[in-house]
Amino acid sequence: MTSTSADSRLFDPATLGPLRLPNRLVMAPLTRNRAGADGVPQPIMATYYAQRASAGLIIAEATTPNAVGQTYPNIPAIHDRTHVTGWRRVTDAVRAAGGRMFLQLQHGGRVGHPDNSGLMPVAPSPVPLPDTIHTPGGRVPSVVPRELALGEIRTTVADFAAASRNAIDAGFAGVEVHAANGQLIHQFLTKNTNHRTDAYGGPVASRIRFAVEVVRAVADAIGPERVGLRISPGATFNGIKEEESDAERVYTALVDAVAEISPAYLHIEFANPDQGLFQDIRAAWPGTLIANPALAWGQPLPADGGRHAGERLLAAGADLIALGRAFLANPDLVERLRVGAPLNPVRDQYTMYTGGETGYTDYPVLAAAAPQPAGTPG
Repeated sequence: MTSTSADSRLFDPATLGPLRLPNRLVMAPLTRNRAGADGVPQPIMATYYAQRASAGLIIAEATTPNAVGQTYPNIPAIHDRTHVTGWRRVTDAVRAAGGRMFLQLQHGGRVGHPDNSGLMPVAPSPVPLPDTIHTPGGRVPSVVPRELALGEIRTTVADFAAASRNAIDAGFAGVEVHAANGQLIHQFLTKNTNHRTDAYGGPVASRIRFAVEVVRAVADAIGPERVGLRISPGATFNGIKEEESDAERVYTALVDAVAEISPAYLHIEFANPDQGLFQDIRAAWPGTLIANPALAWGQPLPADGGRHAGERLLAAGADLIALGRAFLANPDLVERLRVGAPLNPVRDQYTMYTGGETGYTDYPVLAAAAPQPAGTPG
């Protein structure tokens, strides 16, 4: 049975590095495609995030650390001063509303297209995305990415570090390194996308090298207490294929190596408390663990928005619970869960990725959603 608000640990305060979180609910990073074509966050994004500032922590959407890392149109970036200025408007608004924010850094690797970035995508190996990709002109066939040379790998690591410094300048409390969902770092981890025979391919110790180097560089740039890492063991997004036995070896080695850097947290996407690998990672990870429940994508959310799944993960050893679509549709999700109020359903999935207010900043909060008593002035 789901806990009542009086005894649920979801509403307990927590610490994360230097941060004091008022509750254990984290707003997961959600791609929303509301930035400008140049990657500059728009004013409407400040409104959106400030509306959700009651989350214990907001992890802002995937943001590219360099130009070639852009995935889709209207994705925010953090590699020049205009991006820093745009994000500063967002963090100022969230801080004024009482919130705390990390920024997710995402390099798309082969998940990109010249029509989006103006550049040929790069990847561990010249293995194309097995799907079409969204561009300003619609969906088009993917292209064969260019294999990163060793010098370019070092430059990319430095770009992540520079982007993390920009994020702190923009007012973020820290950054999350995105090593999940088939993006560049994930592409290095898996054999079907990494065919290299040098120090970054082949054995597990070599395939995790890039991820570890990025986390270490970012930690050196801004301090490990300001850094998180997101992983998605077993996920098949963007053409990733992970054999179960290989995933166990990869993520066990990765967690052990990253733990030596002492980042603020590890974030597991699609976490299942009954899965052996989740249990092994929890046992091995010495720090804060954020768990994103495995709620079926493409299907309606459960009526509780994932609360029960989150509470099961807390009982299994997670410290914080990241929810995505529930926060998307409910700016006041924390209060709704606290009082047991019904949740707004996620509207037309298409509006997740279109510009403007619809499906973005127009979801009602409780006071606005509640019917007024008869005779009450409007």
